[in-house]
Amino acid sequence: MAKVKLTDTTLRDAHQSLIATRMRTRDMLPIAEKMDDVGFYSLEVWGGATFDSSIRYLNEDPWDRLRALKNTIKKTPLQMLLRGQNLVGYRHYSDDIVVKFVEHAAETGIDIFRIFDAVNDIRNMEVSIRTAKRVGAHVQGTVCYTISPVHPIPLYVTMAKELEEMGCDSLCIKDMAGLISPQNAFDLVKALKEEISIPIDLHSHCTSGMAPMSYMYACQAGIDILDTAFSPFAWGTSQPPTETTVAALRGTPYDTGLDLFLLTEIKKYFEDIKEKYRGILDPISERIDTDVLKYQIPGGMLSNLVSQLKEQNALDKYEAVLAEMPRVREELGYPPLVTPTSQIVGTQAVLNVLMGERYKVVPKEVKDYVKGLYGRTPAPVSKEIVIKVLGDEKPITCRPADLLPPELDKVTKEAQDLGIVKKPEDILTYALYPAIAPKFLRGETKEETLVAPSNGKSVEPLPSEFKVEVDGDLFSVRIISAGGGMSVQPAESQSQKVMDGAITASMQGMVLKVKVKKGDQVSKGDVVLVLEAMKMENNIHAPHGGAVKDIFVKEGSTVGAGDVLMVIA
Repeated sequence: MAKVKLTDTTLRDAHQSLIATRMRTRDMLPIAEKMDDVGFYSLEVWGGATFDSSIRYLNEDPWDRLRALKNTIKKTPLQMLLRGQNLVGYRHYSDDIVVKFVEHAAETGIDIFRIFDAVNDIRNMEVSIRTAKRVGAHVQGTVCYTISPVHPIPLYVTMAKELEEMGCDSLCIKDMAGLISPQNAFDLVKALKEEISIPIDLHSHCTSGMAPMSYMYACQAGIDILDTAFSPFAWGTSQPPTETTVAALRGTPYDTGLDLFLLTEIKKYFEDIKEKYRGILDPISERIDTDVLKYQIPGGMLSNLVSQLKEQNALDKYEAVLAEMPRVREELGYPPLVTPTSQIVGTQAVLNVLMGERYKVVPKEVKDYVKGLYGRTPAPVSKEIVIKVLGDEKPITCRPADLLPPELDKVTKEAQDLGIVKKPEDILTYALYPAIAPKFLRGETKEETLVAPSNGKSVEPLPSEFKVEVDGDLFSVRIISAGGGMSVQPAESQSQKVMDGAITASMQGMVLKVKVKKGDQVSKGDVVLVLEAMKMENNIHAPHGGAVKDIFVKEGSTVGAGDVLMVIA
């Protein structure tokens, strides 16, 4: 038996799982050199949600983060998580964007590309695998592990063989929800070892509490690499702890040979960093939750779900949403729950519960998924849902990206016309996130303030909206910023009375597009506005025909549930 190697995820998946991907680059760099000295197989530092979070919340350029880490980490390969045709976004991008992104990521510092597809459709991984191979990077082909009536072990083995034939240098079993039991880990690794010759990595999460045991069983079946995180950012919805794994395997045939004293030194650094972020560390993410065995929801998705429900002032609906998820997942053909399908299933479940009627609101991404634009689903989508979501439209059967015309020239021109291109990768940032990138690239994004913990407890920020009653009239008071004044408007019940034909936001979100102008005539059902909520696009339709009398928001405005968006007289 060969020694087992470790990939450390602290700088990517671990903080994505526990603190919603909020760790700053300035908190990574001081310890990077020491992490480089450990002798890890690789350090996962990029991809996943780090790109989105950096530009949306941290006012950081993700490309600059990669460059800075590459300048410090000289010996250990840097690894990223790439969502196949989705790259680091939430939709499929055209082949020319995929090629350009992979080339630029390799050039900027990525040595190992872990490439997966949310529905395990290899057609969605072809272009990124081929490009990464061409530029001389190591490609880790990935199978997304899940449990369902349509996911037996032979299915994963067949996929792994295909990935090896495509030239992948190693294989990852990506168990994003921590569902793999010790026996299943043993059986799967053993079956793969008999059929493929490339090294195998097991990536799991501690959500159910089984991961450390599953890791041990995987070692007995011949696993080559395990994913771990430094203990302050381990456990809960994150990975098993690096130090614990090293200590547990010491003196066995699987001994990692890593220095426990050096690991403990690094751990102390991350203990201090964790305190800095304690204000955004949700206790739910830190707990072992055996409900995952019932709901099959991955770690990053749980912490995201909690913040989404808080955003919508609906944390009391948490249990109801959890119960709704397996139902939606079954109806959508049992996709593995990993970005972006976790977002698709999760957001639809949230909307089904919040709206009080199932599939009353269906985001664009859910429609695209049902249409087949995300790839071939593991099982067919329920006929009833296809009719409900698509009406008379027919789903597609080809490789989804075959339907996408080249986009690179178009987005390059758009970005240049907007005056937001200072360096070549700005075009890619804009291509991936056209809604939020312009604000970031113009330097208008403010770094999110960290909420300081007090007496060991996190302090909730003061609410920014209040309901105030004056002489029997109810008003909404919204504080815009400290010292920046406040806006007052009649509260929802009142505004509805004073404004017939008002269209209100059903949830908190950001206005992506206003499709009409004051004075325009619209028909019932016309899309008048697109609202981005929970990273999904939601079309707002005219409830009746008429003329647009007033518009109260503009593109980029943040709105709360119940806010009046426009009036159609």
